[in-house]
Amino acid sequence: MKKIIAFDCDSTLSSIEGVDELARLSGNDVFLEVERLTNQAMDGEVPVEEVFGRRLALIKPTRDQCTQIGQRYVETIEPTAKATIAALQNMGWECIIISGGFLPCIEPLARQIGIERIEAVPIFFDEEGKYLGFDENYPTTRSGGKPEIIKLIRKTLSPDIIVMVGDGVSDLETKPHVEHFVGFSRYVQRDRVATSCMHNVFSMGELLEFIKNT
Repeated sequence: MKKIIAFDCDSTLSSIEGVDELARLSGNDVFLEVERLTNQAMDGEVPVEEVFGRRLALIKPTRDQCTQIGQRYVETIEPTAKATIAALQNMGWECIIISGGFLPCIEPLARQIGIERIEAVPIFFDEEGKYLGFDENYPTTRSGGKPEIIKLIRKTLSPDIIVMVGDGVSDLETKPHVEHFVGFSRYVQRDRVATSCMHNVFSMGELLEFIKNT
């Protein structure tokens, strides 16, 4: 049996929201505006695509800044995540990340916890490491993007079961397309997610217990 479990990254595998941490590096005014936009999108008040480009236009992250945030991800990994991922892999689960975050920031975290496949938004830099833009066609830059990736995975890998774990409305969108959607509320509790998911956990360790019983 082929089994895949997909994790959101921000406020799930890590306690931080990477885009907010990038914004902090640009000053308090930029941070407050980006944080407001992020919360609107994650709470489902506005579509992801309405805020995605606006946030990056405010931040203009450099390659060095993305490296800094990559280190912050590593420093703030959910305490039971690495052991849980290893246990799941030993049980025959393929673990992947599906995120609306930024690929160069998330890669260090993925390496640290032993996940190879990362579905996250590429960012482009010039030779000096200055921001050039992002992949505007990448699915997770818009509402419905995570379900698009789930559908592609189902088509190409033909898994028998897919589980999605995350804290935000963009994760909740995958619910009709997976066997189990698990809300993760250790760091952020979003009302729409909490009231719409049949399963909710507060740690990766709890997730492991749920998976053992499915």
